Order: sequence, then C-alpha cells, then structure tokens
Amino acid sequence: MNELAERTRRKITRRLVPFLFILYIISYLDRVNLGYASLNMTRELNFSNEIFGIGAGIFFVGYFLIEIPATVLVEVWSARKWIARIMITWGVLASMTGLVHSARELYWARFFLGLAEAGFFPGMIVYLTHWFRAKDRARAVALFMTAIPISQLIGAPVSGLLMRVNWMGLSGWRWLLILEGVPAVVFGVVTIFYLTDWPNEAHWLQPDERDWIMGELEREKQAKKAVKALTVWKALRDPDVLKLTLAAFCGLTSIYGFGFWLPKIVQRLSGLSVLQVTLIAGIPYLAAFPAMVWNGWHSDKTGERRWHTALALAFGGVLLVASAAFSGSLVISILLFSLAAMCAHSYIPVFWQLPTSFLTEAAAAACIGMINSFGNLGGFAGPYVIGYLTDRTKGYGAGIIYLGFMAIAGAALVLSVSAARSGRREDSAEGSNA
Repeated sequence: MNELAERTRRKITRRLVPFLFILYIISYLDRVNLGYASLNMTRELNFSNEIFGIGAGIFFVGYFLIEIPATVLVEVWSARKWIARIMITWGVLASMTGLVHSARELYWARFFLGLAEAGFFPGMIVYLTHWFRAKDRARAVALFMTAIPISQLIGAPVSGLLMRVNWMGLSGWRWLLILEGVPAVVFGVVTIFYLTDWPNEAHWLQPDERDWIMGELEREKQAKKAVKALTVWKALRDPDVLKLTLAAFCGLTSIYGFGFWLPKIVQRLSGLSVLQVTLIAGIPYLAAFPAMVWNGWHSDKTGERRWHTALALAFGGVLLVASAAFSGSLVISILLFSLAAMCAHSYIPVFWQLPTSFLTEAAAAACIGMINSFGNLGGFAGPYVIGYLTDRTKGYGAGIIYLGFMAIAGAALVLSVSAARSGRREDSAEGSNA
C-alpha cells in the first residue's frame, strides 16, 4: 500500500502541479505587470501616485464582487471549464489595458479585469482538494504558488526589454501590457483539454490509483463531517472563518502594496535605467522562492499550520518596518526587502490549509471564495494607501511602515484562530496511507 500511495501521489503531482504552476505565473504577471509599466506610463499619461495606486488596486474591487459564486462553480460544476473561461476572458482584457489613455479608462480596464479573473486563485485551491490529501496539500500549494516569485523573476527582465520597444508608434509600456495578455488566452484553450475535474475521470491514472486517492479523500471528507458539519451559510459566519478573512486582508495588503510599488521604490532609490530597475526589483522574489517551498514542506511534515503562517507574516512585517530606517541605502534596502519577501510570501501556501482543515465541499469552496475576495481588497488598500501617503509625504517610508504593520496584524489574527481546528492533523485514515 505504501508503494501504491507514493506512486499515485507522484503521478498526480507530475500531471497537475507543473501545469497549474504555469497558469499561476501567467495570472500573476497579468496582475502585477502594471507595476513595471508604471515606470514610464505615469509620466507619459501624467498620472499622480494616487491615480496609479487606485488603478492598480481597483482590480481587486471587481475581483471581490463575484469571487464567492465564481469559486463555488469550481466545486459544483467544472473546474477545467471555469478556469479556462476565466483565463480567456482575462487575457483579452489584460491586453486591452495597454490601450488606455486616461485615468478613467485605466480604472474601468482594471475593474473589468478583476471581474474576469474572479474565482481563479481560490478555484485552484479548491481544485487541489479534489486531488491531494490534507497532509500533502501544503507542499502541492507551495509548489504551484512558487509561481509568484518566479513570475516576478521572469517578468522583470521581460518587462524591462519590452519597455524599450516602440512598435507601430506605441510606447513600450503599452506593448508590455498587450503582449502579456496573449498567453492567458492560449493556455485557457489548452486548459479545457488538459485538466481533469475529478480522480474518477482520470484515465491517466491506473484503476488501483484512482481507487486509492478517491478512498483517501472520501475518508477525510467523512472525518470532517463527523467533527462538525457546517452549512454554507453557517460556515460563512463562523468566527474562525471571519478571522482568517481579516488575516488574508492584512497579509495581501502588505504583499500587493509591496509588489506594485517595488519598481517605483527601486527607481527612486537608485536612479538607474528602466531595465536595470526591473532586474534589481526581481531580487527579492528570487529569495522568496525557496522559502515558500520549505515552509510548505515543513508544515506538512509537522502537521502544524498556525505558527508556520503567523511567524512568516510577523517576521515579514518587522523586516518591512525596519527597511524604512535605511531608505537612503539601495543595498541595505534590497537586502531587507529580500528577507521580508522570503517571510511574507512563505505564509501563503500554509495559510490556505487552515480553512480546508475544518471545512469541506461547498462550505469550503464558499469560505475560500469569501476569504480570498475580502482578502484581495487588500490588493486595493495596499497600493492605494502607499500612493496616497507618497503624494503627501514625498517619500515611501510611511507607506512601507504601513505595509509592515498590516502583516503583523495578520499574524496576530491567524494566532487567534482555534488551535484545535487549525492544528489538527487530518490523517484519520492513517492506517491505509504511506
């Protein structure tokens, strides 16, 4: 049975995780490439820091509005069809963002892009619950979510090069936005044919492998129902779900505020060319990659979730606050930013195991959608507040301190979640697994 378990886990991981990894790279590039485009866009269109902050963040307002029903559709309808629809739609809208000429056009383009992408990330989290046991899930999530730092590493040099072109009379920043929407459309079509919704439909698994993973997941589902069966409505009002929702808002405020503004911060600190700035801005994400994988692996190994999440967030926040004291030194700032990125990004894959540790089926999907939708409002708050504070203080220090304290607040909220729920190892069917 150990050999069967290992063979099945390995086959599922190799089949699904690399593809989801590519999809998330494309998604994250289309979310944050505006940060690189801003190096020239704000000057060409005469946008203030506050206008850019609103444009960057309003994406998440659209995202928020239909996130919960969009996520539930992954559970009750078809993950591959819904994820494919999301990608094709957002790819088209992402490219159209490169054609804006005014603040109002930027706001509408980003708002509709958020509507189009709603349900993508939480849908992927729900999709992984169809294929991985709880004790294996943080590693799987960490592997595909390393797409966040990798997308920044890829996006930095590519964005820097595209910013230098001037085809058909259009500025480089426009081509950056137009061209980086194309892969979403292409892979959206591929998704329909490549992904499989459920293990019982997986012809690429042997019959005994399908039976094993379906049996394991069914045992987990029954174990969670035995502990506490929550309806969707009760789950959405559950105190621990509400705490996780606030924690997600705080954590994503910090991450997205940092991600969108890092190129502008490096530009001010260094005075270097656009290409050099984009390359330097990729350094913190290079550091974040191994930290995400290690934290997910160690959390699965120990079965502990809360402290792996909270400590990562807290240390990331402290390092961001500390970096404000060295705003005059590019080298020290990048070092502290890199350490902060290692910590802050490594909380994400473990955090998403907390709601699935005590919720199942439609209740889990709805709560993941709610946590992510409200949490992603932090993607509006972070960029906007930094833009607002920067225009008024003429420096980035106050905004960075704000991001640091939001991360620390998120850590405190995670620790307030019931330890009995979040720390419970969900391997009640241990007798049959590896």
